[in-house]
Amino acid sequence: MAEDAGREKESKQGGFKTMPFILANEVCDRFATTGFNANMITYLTEQLHLPLVEASNTLTNLGGTASLTPIVGALIADSFAGRFWTITVGSAPPSPFHLLVLYASLLFTAVGSGGIRPCVVAFGADQFDLHAKPASTNQDHTQSPTPRTTGWNFFNLYFFWMGAAVLLALTVVVYVQENVGWGWGFGIPTIAMFVSVVAFVVGYPLYVQMKPGGSPLVRVAQVAAAAFRKRNVLLPEDPSLLYEDKELDADISTTGRLLHTNQFTFLDRAAIVEDGDMLDGRPQLWRVSTVHRVEEVKSIIRMLPIWSVGILLITSASHNYTFTIQQARTMDRHISPHFQIPPATLSIFSVLMMLLSLCFYDRVFVPVARRFTRHPSGINYLQRMGIGLGIALFANVAAALVETKRKAVAADHGLLDSPHAIVPISVFYLVPQYAIHGIADAFTSVGHMEFLYDQAPESMRSTAAALFWLAISAGNYLGTLLVTLVHEYTKKRGDWLQDNINRGKLDYYYWLVTGLQVLNLVFYVACATHYTFKPLEVVVNEEEKGGEENANELQLLPSTKNEGNMV
Repeated sequence: MAEDAGREKESKQGGFKTMPFILANEVCDRFATTGFNANMITYLTEQLHLPLVEASNTLTNLGGTASLTPIVGALIADSFAGRFWTITVGSAPPSPFHLLVLYASLLFTAVGSGGIRPCVVAFGADQFDLHAKPASTNQDHTQSPTPRTTGWNFFNLYFFWMGAAVLLALTVVVYVQENVGWGWGFGIPTIAMFVSVVAFVVGYPLYVQMKPGGSPLVRVAQVAAAAFRKRNVLLPEDPSLLYEDKELDADISTTGRLLHTNQFTFLDRAAIVEDGDMLDGRPQLWRVSTVHRVEEVKSIIRMLPIWSVGILLITSASHNYTFTIQQARTMDRHISPHFQIPPATLSIFSVLMMLLSLCFYDRVFVPVARRFTRHPSGINYLQRMGIGLGIALFANVAAALVETKRKAVAADHGLLDSPHAIVPISVFYLVPQYAIHGIADAFTSVGHMEFLYDQAPESMRSTAAALFWLAISAGNYLGTLLVTLVHEYTKKRGDWLQDNINRGKLDYYYWLVTGLQVLNLVFYVACATHYTFKPLEVVVNEEEKGGEENANELQLLPSTKNEGNMV
């Protein structure tokens, strides 16, 4: 009876009924942060009169900081606080006083987002049973993990609603900032942050909450320390002799234990038991670790090359909120004689194409691809990322070609030395590059997040989601470094990034970024082709298999694939 009551309570928690509360929190947060930042290049250059390069670097640095704080929030959530309380505390908005100080306001927003961004994806995914189904009982290592279709749709749903929030901010908030005033323009996002807290807390009774498994950083450090201590110890030929403890790992392996792999075998020494490693039958974790904990570290190491590809992708896209807006300010933005588009609002074309692409991907592409690949998701997340990286190249090519065209028109009309003059060329020339970025984003961002969530150890999923934001952070900082280096190097050679972009060579900068993206794509294909999926032992309930008994049986999840990832 007690088990039935517990099962009934569990059935009332989680699932799609929790989505309105979780997504409302994230939608309001994204609406607020986008409202603060989308038109900031205009505020910095027009209101504070900062030079273009300094304004651009200010925004990329702030973007880097905002995407760096999630790693702190993720570690807090995975270690002891849990995802619910980390999101709730992180949702607290800055006070009105902070709005009087621009950088302090943005910094407080960045810190608050650090508690929300890494946890809300993992927390939302926790509401579903997302661990992959075993395809068979044998170890067919040529097959990638098979996700539960309902669960994996959550990631498309998440990015769709985030895009809708950004779209609303780019239209409503930017319009208010341009036509009503910056006070209201910053006040509306602040109100949205208050709403996000209320919306999230109201859904508390419905949430499935995963128990924190202790600090992942401590476990990584323990494995490293134990492996280093035993660096001269010979490894046993039989991996089954390495230390395992199901009871010790119970809280960090609820969906199954990680199995031993033959990669990074130097770490396996951490699982060799020697005299003094046990005290009263309990392992001294700074001296010996279980196979599961060693494999957690291996999983993170395997993920890093694929993760790092997102850094250059963000660097290439970061100019959409800086240089491209400055280009738009010099172009004809009129839709009618009495209405013109605010420059920052051009980003709606990127968001619109992302939303349309997500719908097309989910409703058209996946069913068609499934007929050919027999994969429930049509293609796996590594292939999805690869397609997105290829598409993103064309956005940079389009940006370079449009800037060349814009400068040619400026020269034809004698406007090269008139940086504030309107060049007689439609701002809609900028739409293709935004649209292509949006299409690419539907592949790369969702695929990247799916990859990080699926391949991360279950006890580190908030931390893995934070890696997504860490890549954005590093990409923004790299964008700052790249702009600074280009500006300094070309300053005496016909400055590419002048305040007067009519005399600059912004198109050369776009071609440089395109070249970097080509190298990034080649690196990604090499890494994805040789990527090995984590091997997982999962517990399968007989009810899921159609059996009448409620017995559990262990099966091996065939996910250590080392060939065919990109084909």
